[in-house]
Amino acid sequence: MEKITEEIDKPLCNCGVVGVYNHPHAALMSYYALHALQHRGQEAAGITTFYYDEERKKNRYAYHKGLGLVLDVFSDHDVFEKLKGTCAIAHNRYSTTGSSSATNIQPFNILYHSGIIALAHNGNLTNTNTLRDKLREHGAIFQTTTDSEIFMHLIAHSKKPTQYEQIREALRQTVGSYSLVILTEDGLIAARDPHGVRPLSIGRKLNKDGTYAYFIASETCAFDIVGAEYIRSINHNEMVIINDETIKTGIIHSQNILDETPKAKQCIFEYVYFSRPDSKIFGHNVDKVRRKMGKLLGEESPLKHPCGEKYCAIPVPDSANTCTLGFARTNNDVNPTVFEIGLVRSHYVGRTFIAPGQDNREFKVKVKFNTVKGVIENRNLVLVDDSIVRGTTSKSLINLIRSANPKELHCRISSPRIKYPCFYGMDFPSREELIANHYDTEEEIGKAIGVDSLHYLSPEKLLEAVPSDDGIEYCTACFTGDYPIPVEEEIIKKKHK
Repeated sequence: MEKITEEIDKPLCNCGVVGVYNHPHAALMSYYALHALQHRGQEAAGITTFYYDEERKKNRYAYHKGLGLVLDVFSDHDVFEKLKGTCAIAHNRYSTTGSSSATNIQPFNILYHSGIIALAHNGNLTNTNTLRDKLREHGAIFQTTTDSEIFMHLIAHSKKPTQYEQIREALRQTVGSYSLVILTEDGLIAARDPHGVRPLSIGRKLNKDGTYAYFIASETCAFDIVGAEYIRSINHNEMVIINDETIKTGIIHSQNILDETPKAKQCIFEYVYFSRPDSKIFGHNVDKVRRKMGKLLGEESPLKHPCGEKYCAIPVPDSANTCTLGFARTNNDVNPTVFEIGLVRSHYVGRTFIAPGQDNREFKVKVKFNTVKGVIENRNLVLVDDSIVRGTTSKSLINLIRSANPKELHCRISSPRIKYPCFYGMDFPSREELIANHYDTEEEIGKAIGVDSLHYLSPEKLLEAVPSDDGIEYCTACFTGDYPIPVEEEIIKKKHK
């Protein structure tokens, strides 16, 4: 029997992280924020809160976590009575390094020589093996198989006098991508790796007592659901500290992780697919960027019907909706083109849906999508999608659309061909599984999936579509094979299996 995953033949997302400081219902705020970030990880969820135990006269932590969607993990509302305190961190998990077992569910919580600490991580370390070997030599015993646990051991092994200094020393030893939220005895810490691969932002909300509650989240859609205002994106190579002094003065303390800040290498696929279109990441609106991708896709690969007949541009919902609008408007300058909803997506296919047979891709696609036959039948269609990975689902989706009898069926992709795996927090397949490595041309790939024509947005146009800020560059390794951050050979070998 085969399970249908939440996303069919798409790059699986990394994780979502949340931090809350100085809110009377910190756990509940974290819960709502996690719900908004559900798209970033559907395997597991967890919340940790810190509170002061009056009886024992010390800080303690409470936590709740489990496998499944946020609504499932926190279905018993009584759990929020246990999650006491005015500060919290939370995590949605999709496993990139480490299995999807219960032991790997974050946040991770420890009691060590300097007190208590909790941590949630989005990203992937690329010097995992070296750090694990080093820590084992110094007596570390690992409880999980995820690279995120390495941060906890590095912090606990530090001889620095304060938790802030211990955390900074730990971060200076890691290589790879991380967006972190960390609760300490004295405050909430958030950090982005020196290259800033993954997004992380700061928000705030006015409390009834006149003070501000502060929020950290992977995407700003998490601020919207709790009514918090966006302050700014955390910079690459930056560690921010929010504590009681911040509540009094409004000053968010900041320091560099490395002494010298390298150029950012932000993940360009966050704009292409991962982030919600209503979010702001890396300081910019995702919707605006995707519309520009669609516009440039229309300029680069326009469709002109020889008889002047109208084209209907239909998105693969939901991530391609915005760029399809951009494509349709641009192509309309060349040939009459309208945006139509030709596919309807089911949002209620759980991760445990069982498909009969070992490889029934057609059935899996029908469970996930259905055609609007009145839009498709006897029409000239342009199917717009954000990416093609293995191509198996694309082929099945094309067959489904063909069964509704369009006159023509073309395909446009708002990103370049994916040819390489990712080592920085996305779960791309090995090179051998990627359809772009089995064919030399777009025409051949188009024939393989069954469309009349196919065009990908070029790497140059994709870079033109994304924001251009001083000191900011983008990681395009999945398209180009140009890996900006060193990756250990053993990790590469494992990924290519």
